[in-house]
Amino acid sequence: MYYPPYRPSHWPNAVNTQWNYSNGGYDTWLNNPNYRSINPKYRDTNLVDYGSNPFVVDMETVTKNNQNFRTALWTGKHLQLTLMSIDVGEDIGLEVHPHLDQFLRIEEGQGLVQMGDRKEYLNFQQQAYKDYAIFVPAGKWHNLINTGHQPLKLYSIYAPPEHPFGTVHETKAIAMAAENHRY
Repeated sequence: MYYPPYRPSHWPNAVNTQWNYSNGGYDTWLNNPNYRSINPKYRDTNLVDYGSNPFVVDMETVTKNNQNFRTALWTGKHLQLTLMSIDVGEDIGLEVHPHLDQFLRIEEGQGLVQMGDRKEYLNFQQQAYKDYAIFVPAGKWHNLINTGHQPLKLYSIYAPPEHPFGTVHETKAIAMAAENHRY
């Protein structure tokens, strides 16, 4: 018999039950919506912001399944995880974060990374591919352009958070409008 990982009852979304075949056991655990975020069986994972709750996820699966330009998946007090899907020929958009560092990891596709101290002078340029990580220091202007033939699937970690809790931008145009309104 398989016993799922122990989750104390005081944790958010904890399920208090005995895990045995008489009450559903492992199948009940797999089909419980509170666990869908960690279960790779669910390729249609509901991509919502899980806030600062304890969270475990298959990053490759959720990143590849994200269809939105930007989806905040986890927003804590000091860190934020967002998923991104950049269409062929599109880019993230030239931006700078004066007070936060950013980490990006490509799960599918390829792109051109550009960075510099001024937006008119992006003196750092390098191609990046699946499984590549990109580190953007605070204060660096940066962009990532999809140079491949399929959507560029990546995730980004901001420290501290950059976007409001629950952010979902279906397209780049929606994201740009929201960011212009915010500043």
